[in-house]
Amino acid sequence: MKTDAGAPAATAAAARDRRENNFDALRLVAALSVLLSHAIFIAQGVEKNDPLNLLTGNQAMLGLAGVFVFFAVSGFLVTQSFEQTHSPWRYLIKRVLRIFPAYLVCLALTAFVLGPIVTSLPLGAYLHHADPWRYVFYNSFFDGRVHELPGVVFVNNQTGAEVNGSLWSLGCEFDMYLMVLVLGVLRLIRLPVCLLLLALGMACIAFPDALGSLGGWGWTLSFFAAGMILYKLRDTRIFDGRIALLALLGLAISIPLRQFILLFPVFGCYLALYLALHPKLPIIPATKFGDLSYGLYIFGWPSEGLVIWLLHGHAAWWQEFLLSTLLVGALAFLSWHLIEKRALRLKPGKAWQERGPGIMPKGWPVKSLSAATSPSNTGAPSG
Repeated sequence: MKTDAGAPAATAAAARDRRENNFDALRLVAALSVLLSHAIFIAQGVEKNDPLNLLTGNQAMLGLAGVFVFFAVSGFLVTQSFEQTHSPWRYLIKRVLRIFPAYLVCLALTAFVLGPIVTSLPLGAYLHHADPWRYVFYNSFFDGRVHELPGVVFVNNQTGAEVNGSLWSLGCEFDMYLMVLVLGVLRLIRLPVCLLLLALGMACIAFPDALGSLGGWGWTLSFFAAGMILYKLRDTRIFDGRIALLALLGLAISIPLRQFILLFPVFGCYLALYLALHPKLPIIPATKFGDLSYGLYIFGWPSEGLVIWLLHGHAAWWQEFLLSTLLVGALAFLSWHLIEKRALRLKPGKAWQERGPGIMPKGWPVKSLSAATSPSNTGAPSG
């Protein structure tokens, strides 16, 4: 692409603002890993046959690692979003519009469409029961005290009455958004602060008895903070192949050390973002049919529950996974095109133009100036 001599500044700005990356593909893979892991858990009622559990000696499920990656990506992109929005209120409205519209629709559909289909109660008795209404109300505020619906049992095992086991992370996610907001207003989104957050989050994992009062926020903090750190270091040589090999080695060593989760923020999150930003990897068109990862995450568990219920609880996990992926894929497609994308259009100001500095590390080439960064890469929620 030739540069117009009369507009070098504009061309440089375009080059800076229109980077390509694989964040969308990474989030899609993370969402599918959650679906796969939950398919095994729901069908069998136990975690022991999860592939990552088998690999790590019962340290972590594959879906949990997918959630870790979601938080790392979110830490990177949400920090970018705040720094480029230039308005705390606009930042907060953007975050609310991204996470709540589809989430509230998911809650309502679960309570008043899925519930009446699956419940063993008469329809009138179900609708007059307080729990469907309480389920929507409390979960709207990320309060998971009501996580079952009257008469709803998908399968006869310990997971059978759980309506949506994926929702626990959304409250933690939104807490991270608020944390970035507070730090940003106080001008504390700095590398030393991010490193302290990483250390605090890892301490919450290492010493749950002592720091358990910090709850899910503390337990997920290190993964989000890892993304923040890598964003702050993006213009250094942090994304280097030799460092990636060391990170891969560190992640492998964490398994026999029985510290896979504790060390994942340092090694696993780095590897995930390295792959998302590596300029020599082909760009995967993961949003060809829309940004489906959030919809896959929030609608995944209820879809898998419905599928195994329709199969009378006797499906193998792979059958449940394949069939539910078709169902939740359709729901995610509708969610993006009918809800999420429309909600994003309500963002105040010229949100798409206020990108600020590009997210690619300094010295990494721009592959194409004609393909803009996906809207999902402005800090979409991880789920």
